[in-house]
Amino acid sequence: MGGAGAFGPVVVATPVASWDHGGATAPRAKGSTMNREDRPSLSFLGASGTVTGSRFLLEAGGARVLIDCGLFQGYKQLRLRNRAPFPVPPPSIDAVVLTHAHLDHSGYLPALVRDGFAGRIIATPGTAALVGLLWPDSAHLLEEEARFAAKRGYSKHERPTPLYTAGDADRALEAVEVHRFEEPIRLPGGAEAQFRHAGHILGAAQVRIEASGRALHVSGDLGREDDPLMRGPEPLSALPRADALLVESTYGDRRHPDSDPADELAPVLARVLGRGGVVLIPAFAVGRAQALLLHLARLRRAGRIPRSPVYLNSPMAVDATALYRAHPEEHRITGEDYDDMYELATMVRTVDDSKLLNLRGGPMIIVAASGMLTGGRILHHIAAYGGDARNAILLTGYQAGGTRGAALAGGAPSLRVFGREVAIAAEVVQLQSMSAHADADQLLDWMRGASIGRAYVVHGEPGAADVLRARIERELGVAALVPEQGARVTV
Repeated sequence: MGGAGAFGPVVVATPVASWDHGGATAPRAKGSTMNREDRPSLSFLGASGTVTGSRFLLEAGGARVLIDCGLFQGYKQLRLRNRAPFPVPPPSIDAVVLTHAHLDHSGYLPALVRDGFAGRIIATPGTAALVGLLWPDSAHLLEEEARFAAKRGYSKHERPTPLYTAGDADRALEAVEVHRFEEPIRLPGGAEAQFRHAGHILGAAQVRIEASGRALHVSGDLGREDDPLMRGPEPLSALPRADALLVESTYGDRRHPDSDPADELAPVLARVLGRGGVVLIPAFAVGRAQALLLHLARLRRAGRIPRSPVYLNSPMAVDATALYRAHPEEHRITGEDYDDMYELATMVRTVDDSKLLNLRGGPMIIVAASGMLTGGRILHHIAAYGGDARNAILLTGYQAGGTRGAALAGGAPSLRVFGREVAIAAEVVQLQSMSAHADADQLLDWMRGASIGRAYVVHGEPGAADVLRARIERELGVAALVPEQGARVTV
């Protein structure tokens, strides 16, 4: 363990230059940024200084391999990066390797394909199944938002256009190539990759890549060893030396509380349902929605909450729940939990049925996407029920800065939804124990005992990333760096 520079000297370069946005006709610049010794290099094109937009470009053997290709979310200055030309020509990228399906790791790929990327998209079976839900749904929401903005006239653009379309999503799905965990995967340029279990959500993987005699390990989003739904991540110490490690830092400056999520949920649900209120739970359609169904089923079976109706109002979450049921090997759900979790909620698919929920009133529980209130059906429910003090909004996970969820968590008295201000009188509760990410102690435990040349701390807000960087150096004796957006390191 320890030892700086085993992955070669660090070179913090000027940001990777943007290309002329010429789509599929853009010139192919194969290996154009390789150094003279043809040593591998790694460029940080996203998730640097922020928790979104994971994009890491490995260049080795004359080939370009992109690890993750996510959307930027949250603050407007971050979201604007989604509309900027990709930092390197998409036609020059030979392959994309996905750690998992969440949109901040995979959701830009339809745009990359639209702009000329024609390589392989490499994923685990679970990830491949989930992006088959996520990308078309994301495209639908983007198209719907553009139409709504044009109709209501609240866009600054005369003709609002979606970031990408359903057709782009379909073309991206055609390029997905499925590989099992631990299977050797040949990559362009002579590199070899392998997926290892990361926990977190269905299909989530750590990625190990060996290129030009060096080993790069990418944590992806790491789950928790104590997660009630997913199995824990495979420890890094179980694998050979990693000359360079990319480690996420979403919770790099904090520790999760020891409380059981059910103990946090029970009192607020009993209180609000008992007064005839509506409980709105914004939830990520993949991972968080399924964990909520598990906890709600356990609470109902134990008699700790009233037997009020529960609605899962997200076609994508409904389909994702079916995928979890089809892949029991990746999670811990068995016995009574297995049956109760999948039979608890009324599954809502159609727009008309979703609209009817806004007329129904309480008591009831509605679980709907998106988890940070950035879009989706939950916004219509907020508009309908957010102004009534009998109701409650439960925030169940990390709320990135600049999102409506973060505004609510900060006590905002109103939210801007579909071009108008919606007053919030409903009780707002932010739960602290439902994160599917490892906390700082768990991240260090995952690394402990492993042989690591240098660690690059990514996918975290600046404060969280720097706290984790300092702990890695102090407690593990491993040289660590928080790279800037656009920086390149020599491998």
